[in-house]
Amino acid sequence: MGEPLPGRGDTLAKIVRRAVLSVHDKTGLVDFARGLSGLGFELVSSGGTHAEIKKAGIPVVQVSDVTGFPEMLEGRVKTLHPKIHAGILARGTGDHMAQIRAQGIEPFELVAVNLYPFESVVARGGTLDEAIENIDIGGPSLVRAAAKNHERVAIVVSPSQYPMVLEELTSKGELSHGTRKRLAVEAFETTAAYDAAIYSYLYRTYVNEPFPRTLVPVFRKQLELRYGENPYQRGCFYTEARTLTEPSITTAKQLHGKQLSYNNILDANDTLEMVKDFDRPTAAAVKHTNPCGIASADDILTAYKRAVAVDPLSIYGGIVAVNRPMTLEVALELKPIFLEVVIAPSYEPDALEQLKKKKNLRILETGPFGKYDSSEMDMRKVVGGMLVQDRNLKRLDMATLKIVSKRQPTADELLGMEFAYRVVKHVKSNSIVLCKGEVSVGIGAGQMSRVDAVELAVKKSKGNSAGSVMASDAYFPFPDGIIEAAKGGVTAAIHPGGSIRDQEAIDAADERGMAMAFTNLREFKH
Repeated sequence: MGEPLPGRGDTLAKIVRRAVLSVHDKTGLVDFARGLSGLGFELVSSGGTHAEIKKAGIPVVQVSDVTGFPEMLEGRVKTLHPKIHAGILARGTGDHMAQIRAQGIEPFELVAVNLYPFESVVARGGTLDEAIENIDIGGPSLVRAAAKNHERVAIVVSPSQYPMVLEELTSKGELSHGTRKRLAVEAFETTAAYDAAIYSYLYRTYVNEPFPRTLVPVFRKQLELRYGENPYQRGCFYTEARTLTEPSITTAKQLHGKQLSYNNILDANDTLEMVKDFDRPTAAAVKHTNPCGIASADDILTAYKRAVAVDPLSIYGGIVAVNRPMTLEVALELKPIFLEVVIAPSYEPDALEQLKKKKNLRILETGPFGKYDSSEMDMRKVVGGMLVQDRNLKRLDMATLKIVSKRQPTADELLGMEFAYRVVKHVKSNSIVLCKGEVSVGIGAGQMSRVDAVELAVKKSKGNSAGSVMASDAYFPFPDGIIEAAKGGVTAAIHPGGSIRDQEAIDAADERGMAMAFTNLREFKH
């Protein structure tokens, strides 16, 4: 484009300008076609695209008139022909031009294609037959051919690109090499994501083993962040290019406040996942991905008050999430506290107005909680690789508890054990959680030594550990953790068991009148 084509004259003006248009999404098509036609392009099209352009009174040539073949196989074969693809792929060299001239083939300067809506058909629950029929063949072939030959051909894959392309063609007479390069990159981005969606769907449908030989998740940029974890790190937020069937931070609506930061997103995700794990009204206050306090109750206001009371100092600059609609009563309780983010399934109008009085508070609405998306995996990037595992959605079955102490736990202690064990899986290892009933009273997170985690949990309880139960994410390798808990007045302990020194821990509990239960269920979180 802009350079003479060997054997075709000395200037661009002497070349017949041609464009292939074949689009499923007709948004902006007529205006784009009219603009190209006004710039002297001969338009070649097929099917619904041809009909749409012709109806608008714009000159357009049928693909079948170029190829000499009709559309075949219910439209499965339209543009798959040398007279189309050779015209797109010819490099403009003397040899290439001589070859296509010998076959009566004219070169193309521009190709505009968007693909069958495979992803949207799958997202709305279309049948397998519908999905198969929406696997585009001719479209990606046109896109890849034009993108490969971007030195000569412009490839347009989205209606959003039409205005820019027309503007540059109108003002400069041609598209610059730089523009064609960018369009080619976007074209291959489109086909890569499209093929990945097809592969993922067919893998789930036909194979459905947990870990495919080739992992091809596609993530699309959602938000460029001011910076990453620290101000000198660049940051960006990407979301999976598929429909998620459960509430999440990626699908939440931001109703108010400053742009989310890298750390906000990490913390908000962990806070939301925490309250999603509880059926009763539950509130959690989180700082640096660990809970300052969490509580369940008969109503969300009581749950919130109890959660915040656990560690009202550490909640400063943290995140609060509730698993019930946000009420005005809870919003008023939030008023005196500086928070980064508030998360709820929905907001009562007066509660939202109250929260919006905090100019910078980020308010996220997730929509109703429901079932977990069973296809979602836990993925963590390491340098040069990816760790992939099932999400930790397992809940402790209290019927499987093994009581190993001489004293049986009371009903209140069993309630606290169940609650504490559900909390401890959301706390960074090594982790200890002290609870009274359905309220955490002390949390020791992320310690290298388990006994240090016990000591921290007792300290954080500020004297409220007496009469509490203790949950540990893994077994006690020595009895020292049990001894320290007993010093703080802890009356019962629940942990996986499995240490070669289990009996020493049991003996330490018996000597101090503590109840102890083994779960055989480790809850590491790294």
